Amino acid sequence: MAEKAEAFHSGFIALVGRPNVGKSTLMNAVLGEKISIVSRHAQTTRNKITGVWNGENCQAVFLDTPGMHKPRSKLGEAIRQATMDALSEVDIIVFICSCVDPMGAGDRYILSLLKDKKVPVILVLNKIDLITREELMKKVVQYSKMYDFSDIVPVSAQQAENLDTFLSVVQKYLPEGPKYFPDDMVTDQPERNIVQEIVREKLITRTRDEIPHAIGVFTEEFSERENGKVYIRCTIYVERESQKRIVIGKNGSVLKEAGKEAREEIQRLIGAPVFLDLWVKVSRDWKNKDYILRELGYKEHK
Repeated sequence: MAEKAEAFHSGFIALVGRPNVGKSTLMNAVLGEKISIVSRHAQTTRNKITGVWNGENCQAVFLDTPGMHKPRSKLGEAIRQATMDALSEVDIIVFICSCVDPMGAGDRYILSLLKDKKVPVILVLNKIDLITREELMKKVVQYSKMYDFSDIVPVSAQQAENLDTFLSVVQKYLPEGPKYFPDDMVTDQPERNIVQEIVREKLITRTRDEIPHAIGVFTEEFSERENGKVYIRCTIYVERESQKRIVIGKNGSVLKEAGKEAREEIQRLIGAPVFLDLWVKVSRDWKNKDYILRELGYKEHK
């Protein structure tokens, strides 16, 4: 008599937490590929980014959500809603905190949103490479008093420390289910979406604290030319002429450097030579304009 095949397990996992706790870094480290952009600035991730991890007889689909914050524009509301949507459609929630940051009102706010969820909530304490073991134990006790977590896993996403433990804990809570994506698929994001996120990351890095939240990038064209090159044209939205000057830089230096670095990364991503054409456009208060938010892939919220 043939042995019964082991049941396949799969599920969707939301990564939630305050801005800058390392959600994108964790997902990229788990997948072994850069799917979600990383920056020290808050609100770097603006949409739900899906990453697919395949284990032995299981598949975990991670949703890297934007950091939770109080919305101050239609863009802010769309970002907040993206996280709320993720929480309503997942099998596991991973709440990520930074060990080097004090527990704050933001943590309590997010945990209040998780109170009624009927799925396992795993606490990940990130950046353990930056604190002592004694300090880590204090953090574990502190957070344990705030919420009845299904599991607590300390990691360093940046140093890829304890990721195997994290994945084994995730597997433990995956329900029986189908394989949602083929083995060779790491993300469901269209290439044009990944391209605009790469361009935005390079600009955020170069403009430092001056205008990161004022930048929006939309891929207008993504086409292969007869010479084998891929032509990509992106529009970079800013809110004021002064911001446009910052993004372009003296003699075009900022835009050229960001474009060069983005083009090299995009070429590695798609495996073909790329001509990257970047244009900067001023659209006052674009974060409150529905048609621009639709272009950038955000849902409309009344």
